[in-house]
Amino acid sequence: MIENIFNYSTKEEKTIEQIVQDDAAQINHMILPKDAALPEHYSNSNVYMIVMRGNLSLRLDDQEPHVYKYGQIVKIPFNTRMNVSNRDDQILEFMVVKAPHPKIFKKHLEVMENE
Repeated sequence: MIENIFNYSTKEEKTIEQIVQDDAAQINHMILPKDAALPEHYSNSNVYMIVMRGNLSLRLDDQEPHVYKYGQIVKIPFNTRMNVSNRDDQILEFMVVKAPHPKIFKKHLEVMENE
């Protein structure tokens, strides 16, 4: 078999799971019910949030929160402060793709700093 298969949860409850951990990318799957949120944190690579269901409420650095809908992909630059939440009644489901994987991105930054 040439391909790899990765499974992710299909539950209707809060879920945060790492799906893929390759050097090329890290892919996380998240399900947030109404009023659920992630802890404030900084992006540790190039981050792409793919909204699969519901509405993603996202505040980046000091900006006002923005809402992103099903079918949208949000690209977030490295080292951006993020506040992610679901303020709507509908369940929010999204994938987070970090490319390259944060450990590879960190090594790349260290090499650039030493040049």
